Amino acid sequence: MLYALTTPAAKRVALRGALATGELLRFPGAFNPLSARLIQDKGLEGVYISGAVLSADLGLPDVGLTTLTEVATRSQQIARVTDLPALVDADTGFGEPMNVARTVQTLEDAGVAGLHIEDQVNPKRCGHLDGKSVVDVATAAQRIRAAVDARRDPNLLIMARTDVRAIEGLGAAVDRAKWLVDAGADAIFPEAMASLKEFEAVRAAVDVPVLANMTEFGRSPLLTTAHLADVGVNIVIYPVSLLRLAMGAAERALDTLVAAGSLEREVPAMQTRARLYELLDYAGYERFDDSVFTFSVPGHHPADPRARERT
Repeated sequence: MLYALTTPAAKRVALRGALATGELLRFPGAFNPLSARLIQDKGLEGVYISGAVLSADLGLPDVGLTTLTEVATRSQQIARVTDLPALVDADTGFGEPMNVARTVQTLEDAGVAGLHIEDQVNPKRCGHLDGKSVVDVATAAQRIRAAVDARRDPNLLIMARTDVRAIEGLGAAVDRAKWLVDAGADAIFPEAMASLKEFEAVRAAVDVPVLANMTEFGRSPLLTTAHLADVGVNIVIYPVSLLRLAMGAAERALDTLVAAGSLEREVPAMQTRARLYELLDYAGYERFDDSVFTFSVPGHHPADPRARERT
């Protein structure tokens, strides 16, 4: 009922422990708190909070228009309803190194287990679009050092994302990943890899966990979890998948409404009321309500609404 019982600190410890096993962790993107609960219910290992999804949810393109406040607010809403660790896209840190430091502490307060900071020029672009630019390696490393220095919980995962592969090639991405690890990054997110062999090359180059982004319609092939695990990838994210599926279903339903004048034929594809109530834990709220209100006070009739008021 209400929020998760697992504390943010415990989630961070759990994430560190899971990464230490070397097994592949699956982090689908949650587009709202309810979808985060569904991800947990289905037995996945973590929840991803995508900057692209947050932008789209606000009706904006993913070109650096969202603010730290918007990202932190949605991160808190999602992280607090699930016992799973949440990893959030912190873009370029929303400014210069001091802004990066503030971003880290604000997102730490929001309850996330980890975040990633990227090396694009601010404001950034979607990692799978053309026209990206990256900062020099010294600036990228400075962002990561600021992030690491700012965290108060040493178990908060600071991940460095590099977008240099699409601009300067795989060799530059491997070199930059090494620099970012030396700057203190706990994990590496090499964006827009072109093949499984490229993920394998990054994995071989660094001694920290590596993340693979399996976003649809992007530059990377949609590799299976078995293939990613075989080359030693530690986390795989599906950042926009659930939003795309939900919006695709919503669009088809609206087309049906326009064409048929009713949504009756879409009902079999809908989540049932019973399943929604199960995810929301209506039963838990009812038990709580009963424990508060279903009792009698000596000298008062429980059926008397004024008696309930007086209790």
